[in-house]
Amino acid sequence: MTAFDRLTDMLNRLGSYGPFEVAIELIAIWIVVFAVIRFIQGTRAARALKGLIVILVLGTVLVRVLGDDSFQRLGYLYDRLLAVIAVTLVVIFQPELRRGLIRLGETRLFRNTAEGSSATARAIAPACLYFSKSRFGAIIVIERTTGLKTLVDGGTVLDAELSASLLQTIFYPGTALHDLAVVIKGSTVHAAGVQLPMADPSDMAEARFGSRHRAAVGLTKESDALVVVVSEETGEIRLAERGELSTPIAPERFEAELTDRLGRAPEPIDADGHGDGFEGGGGKGGD
Repeated sequence: MTAFDRLTDMLNRLGSYGPFEVAIELIAIWIVVFAVIRFIQGTRAARALKGLIVILVLGTVLVRVLGDDSFQRLGYLYDRLLAVIAVTLVVIFQPELRRGLIRLGETRLFRNTAEGSSATARAIAPACLYFSKSRFGAIIVIERTTGLKTLVDGGTVLDAELSASLLQTIFYPGTALHDLAVVIKGSTVHAAGVQLPMADPSDMAEARFGSRHRAAVGLTKESDALVVVVSEETGEIRLAERGELSTPIAPERFEAELTDRLGRAPEPIDADGHGDGFEGGGGKGGD
């Protein structure tokens, strides 16, 4: 069968479809394509996808549309290439797929009460103001709908009542747990000494940010947690959410800002782990 015969056969088959069915199918395909493009837009994997699309288009045109008996070997190689591309897509988009699954697992029923948000902020804010004034580094993770059990397993479980004095004790320089993160769950300090996943240096808005800020960004790229970071070097207080780090928050505004953030549902997230709420990361060591 020649290429012309193939095209003619395809057009004949398209003409046999009902216009309503074709419209529904085209709309569904457009929605899926738009969602995929929106999901990967701005990510490093987007460029890799463009290259794969070029290969697929050229291969399909050459082997499937124009191909005849003389292209049997190319057809064989193309079929094997498709299997390799399928595996490659999983590897390339592994971070994006993981974040997408996390998003699907986040319940839409999340609603933090005003009383709960205010009580949490009232306990955290004085401790952070103390850290800021004293230049004590701190990173406080506030768990939302995404469970952080796998992270907590590597730390020290406390399950103690949340209070400013407890946080000040944990992050006081020289204590065993001061270098890593604290995870707050509801009204309790669930765990301390928790190591967080680190964001790549290229994900940071400024090269000067150290391990604490990178850890805050890294965690919030993979969950809907809200993270408070206090810089040991400058005393600046920032919030990290959905892979974005806020600008420094004035001490007198911090409690109100934290209360407001906790009182809202988590910001939407894209494939690159970024949300829409910040202008835009602590691990062990520096800021």
